[in-house]
Amino acid sequence: MIYLELFWTFFKIGVFTFGGGYAMLPLIQSEVLSKGWLTSQELINFIAVSESTPGAFAINIATYIGSQTGGIFGSFCATAGVVLPSFIIILIVAKFFEKFKKSKTIEGMMNGLRPCAVGLIGAAVISLGKEVFFSKGFTFSLFKDYFFLCTLAIFALSLFLAFFKIKKKKIHPILIIVISAVLGIATGYINELI
Repeated sequence: MIYLELFWTFFKIGVFTFGGGYAMLPLIQSEVLSKGWLTSQELINFIAVSESTPGAFAINIATYIGSQTGGIFGSFCATAGVVLPSFIIILIVAKFFEKFKKSKTIEGMMNGLRPCAVGLIGAAVISLGKEVFFSKGFTFSLFKDYFFLCTLAIFALSLFLAFFKIKKKKIHPILIIVISAVLGIATGYINELI
């Protein structure tokens, strides 16, 4: 039954992921693609939609995948599955907050989980970046690859400048998002024309 499978899959993802929605990406990618619920390209599109809609990323993507796979009730099952582990953990932490607050063991566990979360996010960036930038493999058609390398250089430079400007609080992050969207759309159209 697809509803139970959606719930259980996203429940497992919710239980075994620390570090937020982006740290869930490798698990979501593995589970969703291995079950044949989505193709790689559909998953990338779902990630883009989930990121651009208001709300928590993990909830958005679970709801979206559940809806695509099992309709409205499927979206409910997937969303409940991804939210329930966090809800249970927060209830436990709230009950034993004073003990957890002073526990060196819990503090050590949290310090150990931070690099794991960064690693999971890095794995998602690499695997999805490979699919986005090299979906057809890497070929040496001169003009297209030159355009691609220029696009990649512009992306890296704008990312560095955006980070630098945000740290200095000179440019509002929403403006950077709008500019990035416009540049991304323009780059996509130019790439299609070439």
